Amino acid sequence: MNTEINIPELANLEYLAYINDQGQIPEIYQGKIGVYAIFDQGKVLQFVGYSRDVYLSLKQHLVRQPQKCYWVKVQTIERPSRTILGNIENAWIAENGSVPLGNTNQKDKWTQPIDVKPLMTPEESTQYHHPANDELAQMKIIKNVARRVEAEILLVLKERGLQEQFRFSPKLKEEGLLDLK
Repeated sequence: MNTEINIPELANLEYLAYINDQGQIPEIYQGKIGVYAIFDQGKVLQFVGYSRDVYLSLKQHLVRQPQKCYWVKVQTIERPSRTILGNIENAWIAENGSVPLGNTNQKDKWTQPIDVKPLMTPEESTQYHHPANDELAQMKIIKNVARRVEAEILLVLKERGLQEQFRFSPKLKEEGLLDLK
């Protein structure tokens, strides 16, 4: 198999608004295999990743890190190849001159479901850890915390102009996790 590909320089790719004027994430990447670089409002590189569906990955990152997803650059490829995707990802990180925080010790914040337990208010934490609570009571409390955090994320995205509807996995909320369905 030929794993040679001309790797485009990140600097030569066009910045695309993460949320366009119609309030949508770039739908042209739906079902597309590729590498993407995510930038904050000041166009500082935050994260480089690759996916079998760039659009779905962009949605997940926006929910997990709404304050850091303002611009994106994408390179798609026709057939899945971890080697090619990894080579592009590594080349872009090297071109940046430093590893973006999202690719170092903050990677879980970009790639894993949101754990709402550390986001509990002091009142919620007191309720959750109350000795009289059984497992079911704790599950209800954590589910309500997840709903509150979900509402806060959706409000931030609405204020940014997002028009798309996002659905979070109801099963994960019971575990205190938020992730798109």
